[in-house]
Amino acid sequence: MRDRRITFPGAHGDQLSARLSTPPDGRVLACALFAHCFTCSKDLKPVRHLTRALTQAGIAVLRFDFTGLGESEGDFADTTFSSNIEDLLAAAAYMEREIEGPSILVGHSLGGAAVLAAAAEIDSCRAVATIGAPYDPAHVTHLFGDRVPEIEAEGNAEVEIAGRTFTVSRKFLRDVEGRRMEEIAAGLGRPLLLLHSPVDNVVGIDNAAKLYTAARHPKSFVSLDDADHLLLDERDARYAGDVLAAWVSRYVPERPERDAADLADETQVSARTGEDGYVTEILARGHALLADEPAAVGGTDQGPTPYDLLAAALGACTTMTLRMYAQRKKWPLEEASVRLTHRKIHARDEEACENREARMDSLERVIALEGPLDDEQRERLMEIADRCPVHRTLSAGVVIETRETKADD
Repeated sequence: MRDRRITFPGAHGDQLSARLSTPPDGRVLACALFAHCFTCSKDLKPVRHLTRALTQAGIAVLRFDFTGLGESEGDFADTTFSSNIEDLLAAAAYMEREIEGPSILVGHSLGGAAVLAAAAEIDSCRAVATIGAPYDPAHVTHLFGDRVPEIEAEGNAEVEIAGRTFTVSRKFLRDVEGRRMEEIAAGLGRPLLLLHSPVDNVVGIDNAAKLYTAARHPKSFVSLDDADHLLLDERDARYAGDVLAAWVSRYVPERPERDAADLADETQVSARTGEDGYVTEILARGHALLADEPAAVGGTDQGPTPYDLLAAALGACTTMTLRMYAQRKKWPLEEASVRLTHRKIHARDEEACENREARMDSLERVIALEGPLDDEQRERLMEIADRCPVHRTLSAGVVIETRETKADD
């Protein structure tokens, strides 16, 4: 995904800090607005995993820090659940003006309750998803422990949440108590996805059950199995992101088909490596995949390596070429499969390289042909394998022209 830092005015005039993440190839099918959990921020690592899954599906994501949190201006002590909803509406209005209105609203924990409440006032919203959302926003007050009486008596008090100190006001307590989530869920009028862990010890699974019961169809529930509330395990965050992206695909436009002339003129493949190690997002004509390096060399093994992809290109082109040729000849080829191995070898042949101790790349290709083919047909198909376009490109060498461009181009 491509990240751009932006600011926009919140509901009460404070400048709110945000990141706009777009697909690696810049082609946006729809936009999503993300609301983070209580006292969290837009830059929480699990949020980046969720965002990446959506951008890989062609969806631009705006995520921002609520007033008084993260990099946003304002005083957290002056905020309430209602002011969070107002900030969401301000973010949606900014998107409507500058990009396009959000089709998808996604909220984590109390942010999930906020997007449910805000959805009715965002005309562009077509679907809503929540992660670990409470049925009753007042549920968050359990985080304040024994400070609630002091907040009630003094008007505000400092509370410690996840090792950080926040000032919570009596106004906040009053505001969360007045929310009727049953009516909000029942009147949502949009498809709803509830993602929740059955072992969530911050917001119990019964909250998801109540929201699901209150909401009307279409509605979906997906268990996050043994995930914690914040999805701190990277595998849980990636899984939630993949499920979310798959679900969202029903409610956003499909990628437009392009004819051969369009394809010849446009960029075919885009790749982006961001701040999360070597994980690289790739979009090839709208088809998304990840590349990475093995853990042994500092990666996280979330996808094939660049050399794996190079070998895969040769393998795919080989089998496609064999299929095309066999169909044209009406030969009984039932299946063609290829195993490839990339390695570095010494170029000891002087004809191959002037430096006999230099190392060069080798791709070993083993082809299996299935079907009642005769010997002559098999021999011919093995010859045809060497004529596949990628094989010819690799054998002939490639001229690579490189230039620098601005990040937004």
